[in-house]
Amino acid sequence: MISDCTSRVALLAYHACPLAAPGRGKAGGMNVHVRELARALAGRGITVDIFTREHDDPAGDAPRIAAGVNVVHIPAGPPGAPLAGQFAYLPDFVAGMHEYRIRQQAGYRAVHSHYWLSGRAGRVFADAIGAPHVVTFHTLARIKMQSRSGEQEPPIRQQSETEIIAAADRIVAFSPHERDAIVRLYDGDPNRVELVPCGVDLSRFRPLGRAAARSELGLNGHKVLLYVGRIEALKGVDLLIHSAAHLEADEDVQVLVVGADSDGSGEVARLRQMADDLNLGDAVEFVGRVPQERLAWYYSAADVCVVPSFYESFGLAALESMACGTPVVASRVGGLSTIVQHGRTGYLKSWRCPEAFAHSLEMIMANRSLQDSMGRAARRRAESLSWDEVAGRLLSLYDELQPASARAGGAGATGPATAF
Repeated sequence: MISDCTSRVALLAYHACPLAAPGRGKAGGMNVHVRELARALAGRGITVDIFTREHDDPAGDAPRIAAGVNVVHIPAGPPGAPLAGQFAYLPDFVAGMHEYRIRQQAGYRAVHSHYWLSGRAGRVFADAIGAPHVVTFHTLARIKMQSRSGEQEPPIRQQSETEIIAAADRIVAFSPHERDAIVRLYDGDPNRVELVPCGVDLSRFRPLGRAAARSELGLNGHKVLLYVGRIEALKGVDLLIHSAAHLEADEDVQVLVVGADSDGSGEVARLRQMADDLNLGDAVEFVGRVPQERLAWYYSAADVCVVPSFYESFGLAALESMACGTPVVASRVGGLSTIVQHGRTGYLKSWRCPEAFAHSLEMIMANRSLQDSMGRAARRRAESLSWDEVAGRLLSLYDELQPASARAGGAGATGPATAF
């Protein structure tokens, strides 16, 4: 007998295990998002099953997320298969989800997929069991391709995103920019796009005091610029390095780059050479991956957090920095313009110009009163974006979609769909 579905939700994170440490391989903001959303939903009395591929790096996994959250690793192809080849194993993944659901006699209030690969699997699974299907893409191929010259995404991804957008009961967008792109680039129905921002853990990311943080990290005596995230071309870290080269010569500035190559691309080596060529080798430190529980020290130590990306669907690092009371200077792209309030919590730059970035960085670093007022405003802004608030909005959305449970298969369906 299938259990009452009102208190259970399925989250799909096909290629992004929520237990994986951010900065390890492709693990990043999406892993954090799924993990923290699950924790917040469980805090509201919901049982959460997170379905993800079995992978080959269990040593990098975090402990269990929370009581009431089950991370279900499903065998679907070789555990170490590269992301580009994982599409072929989606049928095995869907079959594994059905096997788990039947063993647990579980019904679901909603199936919420994260990223396009999960969306392909989630659509089939939700249709088979008659549950509403909600999708959060995190990134979209056509926006990425428009954001940076030479950026390419496979046609199967673009086609899949179009089909998922057409079929999903709701698409969750992080920002008006993403919502408008879904309508404009994918012919999505604006009435089925829901704006729900990402959240932040306000207890983990909080102001720790600049002096204390710098002492903890051994940074006394420096002005500090900080970047946090994966190191890949789309993140635009080269713009930060060139901006640092345009700062006034007498500025005593340390640039901290927290993160690692996302795929062994050699981007860190390229950036390190760039810093050397600009005579910044001693000023730019590539810190590598930092555990989540240590990140607040870095945000709190910084004068400014810099987010120079070509594209960010949301910009979690910017929000984490703001929660720690540190202003942000960021590219005016994607969801960053929703988080950063220009002139209040930092500055948004419309042009990828090192001189313009450097000017904004100098304005903040040179004026402690401005820096402190922006930091206080940043924390207030972050306090309106807690994970509990996000979970509440999504539960309301799932409730709104409950009539969809009358679709084909119903809550009592016992097997996978025949077509993928």
